[in-house]
Amino acid sequence: MTGAPPVDAPPVDVVCLGESMVTFLPARPGRLADAPSFARTIGGAESNVACALAAAGHRAKWVSRVGADGFGDHLVEAIGAYGVDVSAVGRDAVRPTGIYFRTATDRATAGHEVAYYRAGSAASAMSPATVPYDSVADGRVLHLSGITAALSDDCLGLMRSLTAPRAGRPVVSFDVNFRAGLWRDASVGGRVLLELARGASVVFVGEDEAEEAWGVCGAAAVRAALPEPEVLVVKRGAAGAVVFERRAEQGAPPPDPRASHVGEAGFDPRAVNSGGAGSDAVTTVPAPRVDVVAAVGAGDAFAAGFLSGTLRGLPVRDRIRHGHLMAAAALTVPGDLGAPARTAHADRLVALDDEGWGRLHLGPGWTGEDQEVRTP
Repeated sequence: MTGAPPVDAPPVDVVCLGESMVTFLPARPGRLADAPSFARTIGGAESNVACALAAAGHRAKWVSRVGADGFGDHLVEAIGAYGVDVSAVGRDAVRPTGIYFRTATDRATAGHEVAYYRAGSAASAMSPATVPYDSVADGRVLHLSGITAALSDDCLGLMRSLTAPRAGRPVVSFDVNFRAGLWRDASVGGRVLLELARGASVVFVGEDEAEEAWGVCGAAAVRAALPEPEVLVVKRGAAGAVVFERRAEQGAPPPDPRASHVGEAGFDPRAVNSGGAGSDAVTTVPAPRVDVVAAVGAGDAFAAGFLSGTLRGLPVRDRIRHGHLMAAAALTVPGDLGAPARTAHADRLVALDDEGWGRLHLGPGWTGEDQEVRTP
């Protein structure tokens, strides 16, 4: 481990588990074969969420394994610099830290290239034996993604363990993150991710990836295929997001505010983990217009914004809007991580009426409070 946290450290809001890698971005646009040099940064779905949450003022912890090498040092130091607790990151003396190279173009375009060097990485050795349950269960929320399940059989075993029913477990947040290229058989990958999502409390999935992984079209069809989670967030890209949130059964007793696990801001894990029957409340919120610099990291940022709103006990519309704003912060910078707007600035935008929200137009630098946010 990288060192124990202080004895008087405050409780953790969100624990994020998954592989992060050192990322190399070409110094100029074009093919990887033509790049004369690369800039070093970091990338990883779960650590992106942890960094964004920490930057927004939450207590975030990242759990993973890295090699006992310079790249591992860089990851731990860079992620820790965001204010993320990295005390539970394991070091592997045998396996290396994963790295990858990518072009600056959008992942959805033909010119996008990614070259991964992660096979046999330190993170691929994560398992129930190498990642103690206590190291991931000390937060109010445990955030996972489907990428981890694709890394190795040991990682899949860990994911099945963490999404299995367990007394007293944290709220389990799961971002499907289906990447067909990570699976030897994409159809098997789709089935595995559906299984894991069914064990989670809060699930994030893109409408496009649900169609690719499970062959279902439209948000309602995704909910029909995935009725178990208390909260299902279906992302629709520039069109916005749809959230299905199970209503409590009529006549169910209200949560006890004296319970120690009810958050100060009103967040009650039992309301998410209850598994009780009830109909869905469905909320649709459009995304603001964004001048995209690089379409990477937006899904992770959206999850961070939504979870931030959840931890603060905000209504579902505001949780979605905070997700959109955090995604816009990532979309308007070149790398995976964009500095989020200060909470008060984001709250002012979230509080806009529907007409004002619909006029938002966010470009590079919009997160600074001295920057003009266009509302034509």
